[in-house]
Amino acid sequence: MTTAAAPPASSLLRPAVKTTTQAAGGNRVHLKNLEHLFRNRGAVQSGSGDGAGAAPVQPVTKRKQQAPLLRLPSFIALARGEVKEEEPNVSPRRLERVLLPSATDGPSPRGNIAASWRQLHGEHDWRGLLDPLHPDLRREIVRYGEFVDAAYGAFLAQPDAAPGDRVSVPLQDGAYRVTAPLFATSSVGLPTWLAAAAPCAAQRTSLVGYVAVCDSPAEVRRMGRRDIVIALRGTCTVLEWAENVRASLVPATDAASSTASPDSPTPKVECGFWNLYKTAGDGSPSLSEMVVSEVHRLLNKYEGEEVSITVTGHSLGAALAVLIADELAGRAAPAPVAVFSFGGPRVGDRAFAARVEARGARVLRMVNAHDVVPRFPPARYADVGRELRLDSRASPYLRPDADAACCHDLEAYIHLVDGFLGSHCPFRANAKRSILRLLENQGGNVKQLYISKAMDMRIRLDSVVVGADMPGSTLGRVT
Repeated sequence: MTTAAAPPASSLLRPAVKTTTQAAGGNRVHLKNLEHLFRNRGAVQSGSGDGAGAAPVQPVTKRKQQAPLLRLPSFIALARGEVKEEEPNVSPRRLERVLLPSATDGPSPRGNIAASWRQLHGEHDWRGLLDPLHPDLRREIVRYGEFVDAAYGAFLAQPDAAPGDRVSVPLQDGAYRVTAPLFATSSVGLPTWLAAAAPCAAQRTSLVGYVAVCDSPAEVRRMGRRDIVIALRGTCTVLEWAENVRASLVPATDAASSTASPDSPTPKVECGFWNLYKTAGDGSPSLSEMVVSEVHRLLNKYEGEEVSITVTGHSLGAALAVLIADELAGRAAPAPVAVFSFGGPRVGDRAFAARVEARGARVLRMVNAHDVVPRFPPARYADVGRELRLDSRASPYLRPDADAACCHDLEAYIHLVDGFLGSHCPFRANAKRSILRLLENQGGNVKQLYISKAMDMRIRLDSVVVGADMPGSTLGRVT
């Protein structure tokens, strides 16, 4: 249930915890600094670096005879305002840190999470990590949002891809390798006359995501395990929209359902989501069969290693992610299963939600308070797992009257996560994600101040790049 123009980009934001007076003052200083930068635009230098960004995240160390604490004591002290942040972190000191993806997009420092990855992966339902939002968890959520963005990018580059085709996925994380593309098939079709008139709209089987695995030894050591990621995009085709509106409930039976008590209510899910998950294509397996087969193959390949299974998706992809996690956990996968979803609709009834949690799948839902999609379907449906509640009006960059498309946009979600510190905090002043990504996707919903200045900066940067390409030029390319 997402707009077909979902962009090939990813983003997230939010802040730290201070008193109301301090929070308002910090935001005013932040915006004042930005205005000062815009008024005194200097020449852009290519070697800006990350010096004004957030302080590096220190590795989590495991104390003797003590469970990992995820650095919570010091983090909570900062969130309560007991630790004063240095003035340079109030706002970026260089304009290119605000506007240029190449200069400001440097991901937040990745701390060593080997001792605490299970808590970050939902072992205790993210208790004590959401409000205020733990910085390591924020980094993980943003990272998984970027995997979903790559699923959109793969589809938009190859909208007519079919099972068996060679598929290219624009992964942003070089530590992962795509092992299999994933396709979903609609159970409905267009009338013959309409299909002949619009063959692209009649395509029943479409590229919906992929499976990837971390194969970097250094990253495996940093994370403390080998991570298998299943990433799924939102609605992009006519027939997927047709399935979205089929809101009746149908029994969600799978291979593990036979062991359920005959006296317990039968879990039910939305008809359209279930059809997309379980319908096989012409000569190709269903999405369910593809996922189970590939995950089983990878678990066998890495048998004996510490492995996690992470399912992530946006909108329709978020709904499919919950169905996948439910099935994998029901098959007693020898690895913890967690879902990180963005703007997902409700999937099933209370019996289904109870089954997902009983099977051990952990679900963390990112929900924008002004996004209508997570509120549907309203009747007889129940939310699953924990919720990280975001607010698009908390962003100093987005208009307070941002439209429904912006409130549901994946990049806007990543932007909000990246800037989120806590439910009563200002937007995180040292958030590292570039707003150019947001401008590309939701320009009409970004405050005019940032639109005009960003476009001006983009023009000047293009001229610098052109000058660098001219014969004999001594200018350095801005990358």
